[in-house]
Amino acid sequence: MSDIASPTPAGLNGIATPLPHLGVMRAKGDDAASFLQGQLTQDVVLMKPGEARLAAFCNAKGRMLASFQVLKVAADELLLVTSADTLAATLKRLSMFVLRAKAKLSDATADVALAGLLGDAAVSIAARARPTSASGQFDHEFTIDLPTADGTPRALWLAPAGTPAPAAPPVSEADWLLAEVRAGVARITQPVVEAFVPQMLNYESVQGISFKKGCYPGQEVVARSQFRGAIKRRAFVGQVNGDAAAGQEVFAAGDPDQPVGRIAQAAARPGGTSAVIVSVQTADVAAGHALALGGAGGPVLEGLHLPYPLLEDI
Repeated sequence: MSDIASPTPAGLNGIATPLPHLGVMRAKGDDAASFLQGQLTQDVVLMKPGEARLAAFCNAKGRMLASFQVLKVAADELLLVTSADTLAATLKRLSMFVLRAKAKLSDATADVALAGLLGDAAVSIAARARPTSASGQFDHEFTIDLPTADGTPRALWLAPAGTPAPAAPPVSEADWLLAEVRAGVARITQPVVEAFVPQMLNYESVQGISFKKGCYPGQEVVARSQFRGAIKRRAFVGQVNGDAAAGQEVFAAGDPDQPVGRIAQAAARPGGTSAVIVSVQTADVAAGHALALGGAGGPVLEGLHLPYPLLEDI
């Protein structure tokens, strides 16, 4: 296997802290869960304390404004881990809809110690974290299991600010970001706000969408895309020589004028290459068309694959 196609470094194990690219929102109050139920793609009301799930916040056209790992700390408190560069705008927009609900939304980034766990550290540290709080407050460690990266376990560790991080070998933020991409679940950042319907990033296949819950912004578009076979783009993991960045357009070799996809997330790899999550037309992938960044003559995407089965295949 060539260097560009190699996966996350073998044997990666330890803890990455801090993670400045991530922020945390808090929803607190008697109506916190029911309020988020009407805003996110996830069924947060049915979540149990200590449970965490992936979710998206969409506009009326079903385009993703933000993505979250939602942790239900207690019946009246939820923490939402999201991209730091979208947090302020998302918080402002969500707060517009609170109205008379007994819920308060706030930026809790400074109140939460946050770290990323990889490999054996993700397994051992997660096992010791209590799933629920006896006091019903955010007063101890929680972990959020995440999709694996090339088989390497991943998790987020959250605790009250000032809590010492668990003892584990250090992992760089760069290694964590690379593992994020290799896992194939894109996190919405500022360059791709409103670029994707959730299924374009395979969110229904990684339990990021509930099709049994009530309405939320964009719900009709998301449901129609799922049940009318309207999903023409999917997220694939791949590699490219040189730099890559979220938001870059992707072109097929035979059509230099019309983009067929977009980079959803990218991370640098050793040797001057980049790992990417690219949302691209499935027809072009199936046909084996050469795909390139920025134009038909740009750096070629290689090794495109799905790191997990799509819902339709399960």
